[in-house]
Amino acid sequence: MATLLERGLRDEGYAVDIATNGTDGLWMGTENDYDAIVLDVMLPEIDGFTVCRRLRASERWAPVLMLTARSAVEDRVGGLDVGADDYLVKPFSFAELAARVRALVRRRSGERPTVLEVGDLRLDPATHRAWVDGTELALSPKEMALLELLMRHADDVITRTQILDHVWDFAYDGLSNVVEQYVSYLRRKIDKPFGRDHIETVRGVGYRLRAPVI
Repeated sequence: MATLLERGLRDEGYAVDIATNGTDGLWMGTENDYDAIVLDVMLPEIDGFTVCRRLRASERWAPVLMLTARSAVEDRVGGLDVGADDYLVKPFSFAELAARVRALVRRRSGERPTVLEVGDLRLDPATHRAWVDGTELALSPKEMALLELLMRHADDVITRTQILDHVWDFAYDGLSNVVEQYVSYLRRKIDKPFGRDHIETVRGVGYRLRAPVI
C-alpha cells in the first residue's frame, strides 16, 4: 500500500518519503519539516498512535492523516486524542486521501486558500490547473509543485534547499542542477510568452515569485 500511495502522491506533484516501520517514521518526522504526514496505525516496532503522540511531544506539528483498518469510534477518538488531524478508514479511495492531504497542507500555516492567486497568476492544486491572465498553462507535476511552492510564499526568497525538500524527496542527492532547470522551464511557460518577469533570481540565495505592487 505504501508503494501505491507513494506513486499516487508523486503523480499529484508531491515529494514523498516512506518509512516502513514506526521507529524510522518517528525519526524522519522528528528530523524533517514535512507539509503533511500520512501515518498508518498498524506499523512494525512502534504503532502509529505512539508515533503521533511522540511527534507532538517533540513539538513537531506537521498535520497527520492516520490510516487504519479499525473503524470503531474509540479508535478514531484515540487517534485524534494523540494529536492526529484527520482519520481515514481502510479501504479508501485514493481520490479521497489526496483531497484530505490537500486540505491538511492548506490548514498547516494560517489561511491557505484552495485556489492560489498572485497577480494574474492562478493555480488550483485540486485540479492541477494553472493560468496566466486567463490563459491555461501546460505544466508537468513537478513544474506545478514548484509553482505552487513559489505562489504560497510570494515575495519570499525560497532557497534551493527548500525547493529540493518540498518538490523532490528525502533521498534526492541534490548534486544536479535540477532546480535551475525547472525554474527555467517555468519561466518559459509563465513569463516569456506573456512578456512578464514573475520569477526573480536572488543571486547566491534562491528564487522569489514577485507579487505585483498595487
